[in-house]
Amino acid sequence: MRRRSLVMAAPLALAACSGGIFPDRPSVPVRRYLLNPRRPTTDPTRPGAPVLLLRRLRGIPGLQEVGLRRARPDGAFDIIPYEEWIAPPGDLAEPALRSWLMASGLYAAVVAPGSRADAALVLEAQLTVLEGAPFAGEARAGLSGVLLREDRLASRVLASFDVTATAPLATDADPPALAAAMNVALGRAFG
Repeated sequence: MRRRSLVMAAPLALAACSGGIFPDRPSVPVRRYLLNPRRPTTDPTRPGAPVLLLRRLRGIPGLQEVGLRRARPDGAFDIIPYEEWIAPPGDLAEPALRSWLMASGLYAAVVAPGSRADAALVLEAQLTVLEGAPFAGEARAGLSGVLLREDRLASRVLASFDVTATAPLATDADPPALAAAMNVALGRAFG
């Protein structure tokens, strides 16, 4: 008898959890943003330009999350609820950087790992900063990495870089404005 009462009570319990006990609360939609800064101009490829291999661009720990980051004056940061990138920022920044570099005209092609193209140069980079700092009136983006020359049996470091850039941000900026400012800051870091 006890088993039967539990079986009969289960649909009632499910109905209660789906809104019977709790008052109707509005559903909060998640807004998702694209991280895709575009180069303002596309330059023609110069003759004899090398092929560049862009290795996977990753985000440092903390930048693998999809939530928009807002820095606080004490150095900590908040993840804004229900405001997200469409994918982890490093995953979005990689194709954006590939397009940016291709539009620069400096390379005959910018290829991904696994390509059969013979790339003379290799770029290894990581996303180090991507956040809004309304208290400071800016959005911030940063990259670091190395440019290598690939020879048949060895790689040689040609240059290393650690770049940060900012874009203006209103102190009362809403999340769409925050995402837009981070796009601008990342574009400036690419430049």
